[in-house]
Amino acid sequence: MMDYQLLYDTLNAAKAHAWADLLPQQLAKAFDVTKHGHLKEWQNLIEHLVPLNTEHRTLDTSAIQIGLADELSPVDSLAFEQQLKTLHPWRKGPYDLFGINIDTEWRSDWKWDRLKDHISPLKHRLVLDVGCGNGYHCWRMLGTEAKMVIGIDPFLLNVMQFHLIKKCYGTAPIYVLPLGIEDMPYGLKAFDTVFSMGVLYHRRSPLDHLMELRECLTSGGELILETLVINGVLGDTLLPENRYAMMRNVWLLPSCDTLISWLKRCGFINIRLIDVSTTSIEEQRSTEWMQFHSLKDFLNPDNQQQTCEGLPAPQRAIIIANTP
Repeated sequence: MMDYQLLYDTLNAAKAHAWADLLPQQLAKAFDVTKHGHLKEWQNLIEHLVPLNTEHRTLDTSAIQIGLADELSPVDSLAFEQQLKTLHPWRKGPYDLFGINIDTEWRSDWKWDRLKDHISPLKHRLVLDVGCGNGYHCWRMLGTEAKMVIGIDPFLLNVMQFHLIKKCYGTAPIYVLPLGIEDMPYGLKAFDTVFSMGVLYHRRSPLDHLMELRECLTSGGELILETLVINGVLGDTLLPENRYAMMRNVWLLPSCDTLISWLKRCGFINIRLIDVSTTSIEEQRSTEWMQFHSLKDFLNPDNQQQTCEGLPAPQRAIIIANTP
């Protein structure tokens, strides 16, 4: 069982008492093995990992690197790889764990490379990553000397992948919690930097999500927002009638100007658009670590500028903004 005492102490020091008091109950509920069919199996797997011991930890390269290949025997390496594959699918990464390359669905390092030189230095900052998946970007944030990184993601498989990686890494001020932003008390104003990447278009009310993000931030804090957008002018927004790129839960895709206007309306200042990129089938794809359909299967085979539904192909914008 993971020790959360440092997390509680840090939240209390940041005057986030409302969440520090609530969190033990939330975690107990989320990790109730009677409520999730695979949770006990995943916990047992992590508890009984092959013996892992290393001093090799690298967080500033494309793949999060923990351990070296020659630190495991061939038998243990094979067993460890099978343990890792039990937690299929691996969507965010890449990782290099004791010489085993986890080639994840997403090249999440490409997104990090697009934003890392534009954000305020994370050194000594308390950071929140909303919808963090298995925590790949959280590790990259920790690698820039953040004081503590807290990721939240409601999908338990992602959280258990993080638990496995942290067991490989050892003690560190980084956590991924099985929660959504709606589980956090409103008005915490505790975090110096908040990331929301790949979340906004899944929210039926995107302005409510922006307000929730704002209320997590300290005065003068920084938001890094990444989301799907469309080409267009102020006021343009795409509302898919049904699915978008085979995803059921995509609601609103704004133009960049519309997204900036939403941020202004929600009280953000110093808003700047730092990147707009079309997602390629090299950045998001099927691999042996994620064997389900991926982006190429969701595009029009005769025109990759369109989704299979005939809508504009995925294009993502990164915006940085501050609270007053």
